Amino acid sequence: MNNQQSNNILHGITLEVILTQLVEQYGWEELGHRITIKCFTDDPSIKSSLKFLRRTPWARKKVEELYILSAKRK
Repeated sequence: MNNQQSNNILHGITLEVILTQLVEQYGWEELGHRITIKCFTDDPSIKSSLKFLRRTPWARKKVEELYILSAKRK
């Protein structure tokens, strides 16, 4: 089990860290183009986006997938 977690790029990383890094990398406008959700396109903020992502599993999954894809490119 420990080995599985060490291979999981998301292990130990909070949603806030993921979102902050994506915003730093892409900016809100580009993030809104890549993942079309209102909290990224209309008056975006970390706080409001986190609230939405924590309640919306499909949106959180898209954010996590983009983070993984971005991390692999580095």
